[in-house]
Amino acid sequence: MKILFLGDVMGRAGRRAIIEELAGLRAQLRADFVVVNAENASGGMGLTGAHAQQLLDAGADCLTLGDHAFDQKDMLAFIEKEPRVIRPLNFAREAPGKGARVFQDGRGRKILVAQALGQVFMKRPFDDPFSAVDAVLRAHPPGGLVQAALIDFHAEATSEKMAMGHFCDGRASVVVGTHTHVPTADAQILNRGTAYQSDAGMCGDYDSVIGMDKAEPMRRFLTGMTRERFTPANDTATLCGLFVETDDRSGLATSVRAIRKGPRLLPAIETPT
Repeated sequence: MKILFLGDVMGRAGRRAIIEELAGLRAQLRADFVVVNAENASGGMGLTGAHAQQLLDAGADCLTLGDHAFDQKDMLAFIEKEPRVIRPLNFAREAPGKGARVFQDGRGRKILVAQALGQVFMKRPFDDPFSAVDAVLRAHPPGGLVQAALIDFHAEATSEKMAMGHFCDGRASVVVGTHTHVPTADAQILNRGTAYQSDAGMCGDYDSVIGMDKAEPMRRFLTGMTRERFTPANDTATLCGLFVETDDRSGLATSVRAIRKGPRLLPAIETPT
């Protein structure tokens, strides 16, 4: 199976890039299944139902969220009627929606998509992500009940993301980090066959401070004072993500490479396999 994962969609620029570029990128890569992290797609904080529908209509098969999952209040109801939107497994027991679902690609092959939130340096104390992911993977072994399994680990600390990658190695097809909006240069296949990258990066305007217009973040760093709200940068966006090919029998990765398409970042170098 060929799986395309795109990192955090940031504001209007990120949405515009997905709407304009995803269909062509999917065709170019011949991707069977596309997962997009969209938790910052609406004003940089959360995702509205209308914006979720735009991204799904543009060609995303599944949208994942994150710690801002329900910043846009209409997502509380939208996620209950739209199974293609996934919130974190360990967000809160009372939260609507699901943290993991099994989908099918165009050929009927099954893929598990799950998301968990990290605990280190996060603003809220979330439940243990490792036990949450472990339970889901035990119930859906790749190469068994599903042909592939993707874990979006939405976390701040690189060390915690790496630990999750090794924890899932050989049990998931892909473990990819989101949340920090900067693509890391460590796309690889781990020892037991799981594709991994610490952070996929964002789909947004990189002439910014992690997707936000530069003026207010720089003012706060320089003066320690707040004058205005953060607003997403809105120039031309660069798409960043991870492209993984898996073996249907084992569910393990056979190749992996980082994806970068846009004006700001150099194209990623293919990772040897």
